[in-house]
Amino acid sequence: MTDRDDRGDRDALAAEFETHRAHLRAVAYRMLGSAGEAEDAVQEAWLRLNRVHAADDGRIDSIDNLGGWLTTVVARICLDLLRSRRSRREQYVGLDLPEAADPAGAGTDQDTAARARTDPEASAMLAESVGQALLVVLASLSPAERVVFILHDTFGVPFAEIAPVVGRTPAATKRLASRARGKVRADPADPADPADPAGIAAPAPTGADLARHRRVVEAFLNAVRVGDVDTLVHVLAPGVVRTADPAALPAGTPTLVSGVESVVEETRHFADRARAAELVLVDGAPGLVVAREGRLLLALTFTIEQDTITAYDVIADPVRLAALTLAVLDD
Repeated sequence: MTDRDDRGDRDALAAEFETHRAHLRAVAYRMLGSAGEAEDAVQEAWLRLNRVHAADDGRIDSIDNLGGWLTTVVARICLDLLRSRRSRREQYVGLDLPEAADPAGAGTDQDTAARARTDPEASAMLAESVGQALLVVLASLSPAERVVFILHDTFGVPFAEIAPVVGRTPAATKRLASRARGKVRADPADPADPADPAGIAAPAPTGADLARHRRVVEAFLNAVRVGDVDTLVHVLAPGVVRTADPAALPAGTPTLVSGVESVVEETRHFADRARAAELVLVDGAPGLVVAREGRLLLALTFTIEQDTITAYDVIADPVRLAALTLAVLDD
C-alpha cells in the first residue's frame, strides 16, 4: 500500500468516525457529567480505533458494527473513569459552582472540549436536553449502575452487549439496570434504604404532603436566587435553624445559624450558588443538590412543618453525601 493509499484510508476512517462523534459524546456526557471528560473519552475511542486500523493493515475488518463497537469502547473508558473517581474519594473543601455542560449534539469539530469550557450558552443546551437534575441523580449511582442504566434505558443497547462491559452475565446486568432504575425513579417497591434498614427514620412525605413540601422548597430556592426577603420570611419559621458541614461554608462561617433574620441575611451571600442548585428527592423528600462535572458537591435537606421550614441541613461531607439516596422528582 502506498503512502497516498494509507492517507486515503485514514481520511475515510476519520470521516466515518465523525458520523458517530455526536452520539458518542452524548453517551459519554451522560455517563460522566463533564463535557471535557466526555470529549476526552471520545478522543480516546478514536485512538483505539486507529490502533485496530493499524493492526488490521489499514482495514477494520474485525469490526462488524462500527457504531456499536465505538459505543462499547466509550462505555468501557467511562466506566474506568467513574471507578477512578470513586477510588480517589475526592474531598471538597469549598463549594464551586458547576461547570457548564457541552451540547452533545452541537457539531463535531475537534475543539469541542475547549468550547464547552468557554461557551455557557452552548453549554446550557445539553444541560436542558439531558436535565441537570437527572445528571445529579445519576452521579449518586455506582459506576456500573450508571453505565448499565444509560446504555440500556437511554440508548437501547441490549443487555447481552452491555454485560461484557461491566463484567456480569446478561441476567445480572438486567438486575443491575432494574436496581439503578429504581434508585433514579424512587421506586417504592425497591428494597429499603440500607442506611435505615429498620425504617426508624422519619417517613418521607407522600401524596399531598409531598406536593406541599415541594412548593415550600421551590419557593425557598427561588427566593434565595433573587433575594426575595418577603418570601423567605414567609417560608422560614421564626426559629429556623440552619446547620452545615464545614466544607460547605466559607472559612469562619458558623456551622449553626438560628433565627429567621440571621438565616435570611446569610442567604444573601449564596444567590449564585442557589442558581446552580437542582430540586430532587433527597432520601425521599424534596431537597436541593449542587453538582459539578458529574460530582455531587452538596445537598440540602429540609424539615418542614405546617408549610414552613423549621430547619435545613447543608451536607458537603463526602461520607454523608455518599449515604444519601437521590431520585428524580417528577414534574
